[in-house]
Amino acid sequence: MKNKKILVVLGILLLLIIPYIFNTKVYGNDEKSILKVVRSIDGYDYQSIEILAIKDIKNERIVPLLLDNNPGFIQFTKNKRGNYEWKHIEKRENQSLASFPIYINGKESTNLKLLFVANKNNEVAKMELDVNGQIFNREFNVHQSSVAWIDLPKQKSIEYHYKYYDKNGNLID
Repeated sequence: MKNKKILVVLGILLLLIIPYIFNTKVYGNDEKSILKVVRSIDGYDYQSIEILAIKDIKNERIVPLLLDNNPGFIQFTKNKRGNYEWKHIEKRENQSLASFPIYINGKESTNLKLLFVANKNNEVAKMELDVNGQIFNREFNVHQSSVAWIDLPKQKSIEYHYKYYDKNGNLID
């Protein structure tokens, strides 16, 4: 009788533990798991990966990174269990400074942010962004990997115009 109780308890424990053991889904909950997620995506599995930052906005996690020294990012959305599920990944080849529109879904409305990712080859020291007549300036450290953000104004349509300057203040074509 005592052995049957032990077997029943062990059986119940196994039934509760097995789903956790065989759950192979990887989430972006920390830096180590973010690297695993990126490496699990076709086309990104053999690239060098450098995480530059981890930024949480509402239920979204944005991770600017360098993929084989190319600027990029991966975006996660928090699920009902609190785990960050992979939503989108993007990179720009052969660029030292790249911009990415980031859509943050909130209950009120969709917000748009602009993410800038630079690698160590970046020679842009300052950027001027004209968004529908509103001017935004961002400075970058030349020859350093970096991340910058701009919160864009909520408008129905957005038109961008960039101007880039080198460390001497000269306009870059």
